[in-house]
Amino acid sequence: MGPRRVLALTIVCGIAFTASGRAQVTGLPVLNSGITSGLTLGGEVGWPNADYGKGTSFGGRAAVGLGPLGVSGVVSRWSPNGASSHTGVGGYLNLKVFGGPLIPLSVTLQGGGEYASAQGGKVLHVPVGLGIALKIPNPALAIKPWIAPRFDLVRVSPTSGSSSTTKKFGISGGLEFSLLGGFGFGAAYDRTFRGSGVNPSIFSVGVNYTLKIPGL
Repeated sequence: MGPRRVLALTIVCGIAFTASGRAQVTGLPVLNSGITSGLTLGGEVGWPNADYGKGTSFGGRAAVGLGPLGVSGVVSRWSPNGASSHTGVGGYLNLKVFGGPLIPLSVTLQGGGEYASAQGGKVLHVPVGLGIALKIPNPALAIKPWIAPRFDLVRVSPTSGSSSTTKKFGISGGLEFSLLGGFGFGAAYDRTFRGSGVNPSIFSVGVNYTLKIPGL
């Protein structure tokens, strides 16, 4: 195994378990800001810190809200420093446990999975947590701050050697803005607590558009 392969595997194993949701594996934060009615499509750029592997990530997201249920997915391309770029994919299921059309506060239960295959191994990231959001309506610009603590399970399967599973605590949060006509933008931050001063994190910004679907 050459030096580049060893470095790639080290980054995969070290990063794989940190934060995020759509996080660790994807190079983007795990988003859990609630369920939006209709179909939402968006793009995002992320900047992981040194503990995560640095570099820059680019991704696209799609989400469908079906009343109290939501389904979403992400596809990303991440280029860690000193290692080959790789593609990550993720899918999530959301269930609103509190909140309604006339209630600005919402609580959403989320579970999902993210997967990536990089030089040196494969990584599976399973985030499960609660998202707490407060929507502040305005005539032209709605503001939504949110925070989402979660449990993270990450399984790393190297090309050679035995697989390992890690369980840690993660948290993400952000601020979203919604304009009239369906356009929106926002920023998010994701962090995982591994101990020993190692706390992988990601900051991202994104834009999106929500298409209302009659009957939903």
